[in-house]
Amino acid sequence: MECRKKTYADKAVEAQIASFTGAGGTTEYHVMLSVTNSELPFIEQLQHIQRAYVDVVKEELADNAVAVFRRYFLSDAANQADLVMSWECDNTFCPLSIIQQAPMNGTKIALWTWFYTGMVAETKENGMLTSSHNGYTHHWTGGACNKASNSEYQTRLLLNDYVMQLLEQGCKLANDCIRTWFFVQNVDVNYAGVVKARKEVFVTQNLTEKTHYISSTGIEGRHADPSVLVTMDTYAVKGLKPEQIQFLYARTHLNPTYEYGVTFERGTAVHYGDRKQIFISGTASIDNKGNIVHTGDILRQTSRMMENIAALLAEADATVNDVMQAVVYLRDTADYHVVDRFFQENYPDFPHIIVHAPVCRPGWLIETECIAVVPNAEGAYQPL
Repeated sequence: MECRKKTYADKAVEAQIASFTGAGGTTEYHVMLSVTNSELPFIEQLQHIQRAYVDVVKEELADNAVAVFRRYFLSDAANQADLVMSWECDNTFCPLSIIQQAPMNGTKIALWTWFYTGMVAETKENGMLTSSHNGYTHHWTGGACNKASNSEYQTRLLLNDYVMQLLEQGCKLANDCIRTWFFVQNVDVNYAGVVKARKEVFVTQNLTEKTHYISSTGIEGRHADPSVLVTMDTYAVKGLKPEQIQFLYARTHLNPTYEYGVTFERGTAVHYGDRKQIFISGTASIDNKGNIVHTGDILRQTSRMMENIAALLAEADATVNDVMQAVVYLRDTADYHVVDRFFQENYPDFPHIIVHAPVCRPGWLIETECIAVVPNAEGAYQPL
């Protein structure tokens, strides 16, 4: 895995570009773009991001790289999402996630894009992006939402619709879904409804504490429409054998989530013939009894959080040096400079952005999710 930083648009944008090429020849990229000048109006920041995106694709990525997922992090979605969409309508389509989670460096927009080489992408009528390669079919969705009357009903409808979308592609939620993201408006109030609906739908899909769950993030995130309380993004893969999916526990550091009433896996490693992709769920400062560690101390919570992430990665024979992309969620904007300095001093090569997003339990001041990739040589499986 290679990771490098460059500036674009006359140094108005910093790009973090991570790439991994497996023995099978497929390269995956994660590109994160951040604006450097917080004083510019939104339209200029967006234009700089657009210019940088075009330049990165042209200069840094292989000619056959295809975007399979994009997520925008905005400071004011109600006033900014339409401007983003006006550019996206002229861009190559891929599942799109537009979430109000303000970049913590004081700017108005950041962008994460996931690319693959050698894959032909097809958009289904339901908006799902599908790409087949080497016997695997990948399915991404972004920005799913509805306007049911509360967060519980919205989540239930989102998941039931997704189950049907997967069935149309010959997939099952329990067998094929690798990763979900739930963005919840006013998470302190509305997360309980998400938890209830997810648990009830999962039972109908044979996702229980006796089987397994799905790696996930459930975090504060606002849609441009205030009546949308929950937004969902997903990733699934058809064609994996059950033994290719490894769930990560790190029980010396964390407890099973069902012990405190929620239903997701801490992490998932997907074994291909040429690599392991590792998806770490939103991870906070927690111990193996489910307790908040270092209540009220942002620096010590950040350190414990990274220790937990390292423990999860270690179960998949990876380290934080193998992380290609990470999003750090902060509850309190006043903690940004302390946390930013912590990463600069302790993890200078860790590719990440920091955004404002309260965690699902108020006592957790910080949470991080990430994607890592390591080489893997398991001849029984096809390369990615």
